Amino acid sequence: MKRYYFIVGILIIGWLLPQVVGAQGEAPRNPLWYEPKIKHYLAHMSWSEVQELLKGSDMAIIPVGSIEQHGPQLPLGTDILDALELALLVAQQTEVVVAPALWVGYSEHHMGFPGTLTLSTDTLQQVLFEVAQSLIRHGFKKIMLLNRHGGNNTAVNIAIQRINHETEATAAEISGLRLPEGTELPEAPQIDWHAGVGETSFMLYLTPSLVDMSQARPPVLTLPADALTLSQIAKDNPNLNRLFSSSVFLPKATGKKASSREMSKTGVFTTGNPADATAEMGKMEVEGYVKAAVKFIEDWKKAEKE
Repeated sequence: MKRYYFIVGILIIGWLLPQVVGAQGEAPRNPLWYEPKIKHYLAHMSWSEVQELLKGSDMAIIPVGSIEQHGPQLPLGTDILDALELALLVAQQTEVVVAPALWVGYSEHHMGFPGTLTLSTDTLQQVLFEVAQSLIRHGFKKIMLLNRHGGNNTAVNIAIQRINHETEATAAEISGLRLPEGTELPEAPQIDWHAGVGETSFMLYLTPSLVDMSQARPPVLTLPADALTLSQIAKDNPNLNRLFSSSVFLPKATGKKASSREMSKTGVFTTGNPADATAEMGKMEVEGYVKAAVKFIEDWKKAEKE
């Protein structure tokens, strides 16, 4: 019997010893940190790594997005996470640095929903310009802004104009690149502007753990009378979509009843059903965009050499 207990004791010690030694040998670690080091992501790089990259490239991407409501199924950070992930995917295939994302954009029209943050257009363009100036001072001379939030368009355009007119660098906006010929894209609803099938599919592919498909449902839209009329006429005259887009997503203070909360109680703006979104559809669009962006960058490099 004594021999039995002796053997059992040895076995227990043999099991416990590695656990104790291992626990003592490991450095304490933040339980929430799980992000791997990503190549060419400025926030993850040391200054010496940036210095080395600059020997072969003077190109940088600044992702631009927003923190704003995206319906009950998507995170508030949808636009900026979208922009950042796209930029990082592009950077894995090219010698281009991705600057830390500017998380907050112009989102006054979404302020009816809790959690939305907003900057003025003037503040946003100034910050974008000064971030670009910092990059330029270090030697980055080709600046690309990847904007994934329509409310930022004016600020982004102003910042690009200032970079081109006030510095030695060249800047361009790259979110609306034409996709390569033959790129297959899923059929989209007639209107799919915000937190709809497209954005939900994107996020199901890019950041699936942040999407709650149990909350995905079609919205009940209440458009202003003039916008509703324009949307109907635009079916026969697509040029009127320009006017339609100027009649929706406006600050509540305008009195036009065109803020996102006034038009959609859930914040979703689509004639489709976000529940129809799939990661496969998101992957098709993401891969098409990445190919287009990589080709844009490589062709820009070639143009400089010729």
